[in-house]
Amino acid sequence: MKTAKKVIYYVTLVVGTLLILATMLSLLYDLPYWYIKALDFPRVQVLVGLIICLILFIPFNKKWQFPSIAFVVGIVSAIVVQSTYILPYTVLVDKEVKTAELSAEQKNHTFSLMVANVWMKNRQAKQFLQLVQQADPDLVLAMETDQWWVNQLSPLRKKYANVVSYPLDNTYGMVLYSKLPLKETEIMFLKHQTVPSIHTNVVLPNGKEFILHAMHPVPPKPSKYPDNVGGKEVALLKVSKMVSQTGKPTVVAGDFNDVAWSRTSRMFNSQSRLRDVRVGRGLYNSFGAKNIMFRYPLDHVYVSEEFQVLEMERLPKFGSDHFPILVQLYLDE
Repeated sequence: MKTAKKVIYYVTLVVGTLLILATMLSLLYDLPYWYIKALDFPRVQVLVGLIICLILFIPFNKKWQFPSIAFVVGIVSAIVVQSTYILPYTVLVDKEVKTAELSAEQKNHTFSLMVANVWMKNRQAKQFLQLVQQADPDLVLAMETDQWWVNQLSPLRKKYANVVSYPLDNTYGMVLYSKLPLKETEIMFLKHQTVPSIHTNVVLPNGKEFILHAMHPVPPKPSKYPDNVGGKEVALLKVSKMVSQTGKPTVVAGDFNDVAWSRTSRMFNSQSRLRDVRVGRGLYNSFGAKNIMFRYPLDHVYVSEEFQVLEMERLPKFGSDHFPILVQLYLDE
């Protein structure tokens, strides 16, 4: 029994120290190392680990001297740091985008959007089509679509008359399906010449319009596909500038390859003055469908102040490493 207690004590000490170090390093945003930026991702997991270490250390520590007190102070400080990042994405804070309560007459001011990274290697297209049929969104943004996926999703054209398609075999293909009319549609390449983004005006049934920016920026980690190692994420920041200059109702959606609380996401939020529909509602972890322990909020929907949320939902998995996110919005003008 004594041996087991010693093992738990020293394992807790080692793991806790590593988690404190990881928390400290995660604050060094400006270092051009992808593995430092990657520490932004597992903040929930690190927080849970810190809490477990604190719970285990207190009863198993026999001598409360300076090293022990310093360790506990470090653990508590790290818990505060991680909680500060995560707290906005819980129901403990006010919603950044209000929840709408509508009358029947206001329904033509609403629309629904599904954001789904289908995962290019995934071949379970039928399951995805079933999800789309069940959710019946007005707009479907599908990412990582190569030509195979575009072919498999062709049945959607029966219901979605307006389609913007740019298939690629580098995991950055993108297709937008819309029941609603689209105007002034443009495909842009904001940083990489092989990473498209879709920019279009969407016309609601009441004639009102909003701008949709569909994004899939590259990740900060090394990849055989386009990546952003050692560079700044200029694509999102370019869009934030576009949003601030138009002053029109705007939605920015897609797989950002970054967590909601990252520095890039917060800079985008601040510069564009858009609002994250997650804030005050929950994490809605969309990535990690195949790994229950490591899931992160990577698929995002940001809206301007004219919008309210009727519904937000993480849909079931369908073979991809991402869960689809469904949000129903109301445009109040």
